Amino acid sequence: MKRILAFTLAAFMIVSLLAGCGAQKTENKSTENNEKKTKITFVLDWTPNTNHTGLYVAQEKGYFSDAGLEVEIVQPPEDGAEALVGTNKAQFGVSFQDSMLPAVAGSNKMPIEAVAALVQHNTSGIISLKGNGMDTPKGMEGKKYATWDLPIEKATLKQVVEADGGDFSKVELIPSTVTDEVSALQSKTVDAIWIFYGWAGIATEVAGLKTDYFAFKDIDPVFDYYTPVIIGNADWMKENPDTAKAFLAALKKGYEDAISDPAAAAQILLKNAPELDKDLVIASQTYLSKEYMSDVKRWGYMDPARWNAFYNWINDHELFEVKIPENTGFTNDYLPE
Repeated sequence: MKRILAFTLAAFMIVSLLAGCGAQKTENKSTENNEKKTKITFVLDWTPNTNHTGLYVAQEKGYFSDAGLEVEIVQPPEDGAEALVGTNKAQFGVSFQDSMLPAVAGSNKMPIEAVAALVQHNTSGIISLKGNGMDTPKGMEGKKYATWDLPIEKATLKQVVEADGGDFSKVELIPSTVTDEVSALQSKTVDAIWIFYGWAGIATEVAGLKTDYFAFKDIDPVFDYYTPVIIGNADWMKENPDTAKAFLAALKKGYEDAISDPAAAAQILLKNAPELDKDLVIASQTYLSKEYMSDVKRWGYMDPARWNAFYNWINDHELFEVKIPENTGFTNDYLPE
């Protein structure tokens, strides 16, 4: 079977903003207030949200500064965080295991590795209005699903629908134009939407909208892949391992604070992104405070078996241009103990 290049789902689930930035390639130092700081540029995957709270907490509380770092947080270009990190215009950024795949394997490979999991388990799934029969995947038969028409997306849906005894060919696929899940469901322009529950799902709760939801990982553990993750420039990290470790150690402190005091962390995020809805941020922060580390003892840890299981599933379904080798695209080597 001819292999199909998998333009990945997460890249189409974010709203990217243009931004320019610069960064140093090595541990060159800049002097500020007679204290040497190493410049780090960190590129987001989207506009600021609760996936990023620990980053802003670490910045606000001086954890980066205490580690001898000057961290600049920038918005992503149209082609995503991978473009900046892969060319070392940013040393670190936010991505997803699925959307980073073309950057770590195949003809467009770049020096990128995932270095930490921001959320331990995949919180994405399908949301629908309560009572429409879509509390399980089989219920999507005969319903309108907003699709990006992506190979990985459709293969995922097909597998979970069929695992539930359904017929995926009976799901009505319509082009996705969803920018506001609450409005889309209320207007009934679409019946089912793929979301990350920690933001869009919580938004429906805040709006008082009653919904049904199922998570992909609960249907098949192969879909418990890592999303989102922190990526780093592999070449830069090899040249500057102490700086890479110092950055992640400081970042860990920020996320630990967001776990232990989500209300205070939410206020720091709102201070840095006042355009966000306060009620949504507070509710989302409470939800994600339990998901950042979940069932692991080491912040950011990525289980090789889970990482490889998802890429092996892509291999088995021939959804990428080449076969992905084991242990491609991630490392736990820079994580603090």
